[in-house]
Amino acid sequence: MATIPITKRGAEKLREELHRLKTVDRPWVINAISEARAQGDLSENAEYEVAKDRQGFIEGRIQEVEGKLSAAQIIDPTALDAGGRVVFGSTVELEEEETGEAVKYQIVGEDEADLKLGLINISSPIARALIGKEEGDTAEVQAPGGLKRYEIVAVQYI
Repeated sequence: MATIPITKRGAEKLREELHRLKTVDRPWVINAISEARAQGDLSENAEYEVAKDRQGFIEGRIQEVEGKLSAAQIIDPTALDAGGRVVFGSTVELEEEETGEAVKYQIVGEDEADLKLGLINISSPIARALIGKEEGDTAEVQAPGGLKRYEIVAVQYI
């Protein structure tokens, strides 16, 4: 299995989710199933079916998170020394050349990405265009609204 890059913060969030799934969600659904069983005939028991479906989802998510954590290559952005180049985990300040609009993104793994928080997926078009570039370089990104050009204003490892 290939390694999956993830920041320290992202790995911690996955560990917290796994802990919650195992210590809160799993016991809750087991209790819900036993309560539904106590009601009698399981063939017409909607609560039982819902609880079993929920149990399947929780167990599947536990396996998924455990798999991601076992394949994770945890990267601490503060420990990076990429010589000013844009790499996974770096925070990049950009300025769109046409409009002058300034944006700031951190390049993170798939599970951590949240555009509202300025966290972009390493496999997104903009992240792929930025990787390997340095402060002062220009990156061209094919966006839904057409080609956009961004100047890299600053690269930080925070």
